[in-house]
Amino acid sequence: MEAKPLERVFFNQPTLELARALIGKLLIKDTAEGLSAGWIVETEAYKGPEDRAAHSYGNRRTKRTEVMFGEAGFIYTYVMHTHCLVNVVSGEKEKPEAVLIRAVEPYIGIDLMFKRRGANKKEVELTNGPGKLTKALGISKEDYGLPAFQPPLFIADGREVDKIGCGPRIGIDNSGEAKNYPWRFWERDNPFVSRK
Repeated sequence: MEAKPLERVFFNQPTLELARALIGKLLIKDTAEGLSAGWIVETEAYKGPEDRAAHSYGNRRTKRTEVMFGEAGFIYTYVMHTHCLVNVVSGEKEKPEAVLIRAVEPYIGIDLMFKRRGANKKEVELTNGPGKLTKALGISKEDYGLPAFQPPLFIADGREVDKIGCGPRIGIDNSGEAKNYPWRFWERDNPFVSRK
């Protein structure tokens, strides 16, 4: 399968627009074990300094958040509750924003995904959450700072998605008014979305 990474310029759009535009794109990871990929079916936007749910709220600049202060289109990975989560840096330089990839629909390397996630899983359980998809695709903390527009971890053009839902983000109950912002996007009726 010949998947060409998206042009770097694709990532230079406002964070909410990027979060929506990523639905239907193909997330691909090439590892020593082989290639695996999935259609992005759910994302969440995090709008940095003004967003109480963002790691960079109040312009918090740490070793972990440093990549978000750079240019759009780079990978921001971090570990939360033992799971690695993958984000794409968005927004302008020095304005630390990112889009979390919450769920993908398996497309390439499904056998490899079962090997990584467990043979007893149902296919729908392989990648229907942010920690699940990174494990299934072999994405790790070591991918931090890589460009999302060239291998080994990149986003390629995908398929058209007609119906995109939008609503509050998940798992950020302690973030004040930010917990109600409708900044989660998903492909409607896709079984791999993490929560209906």
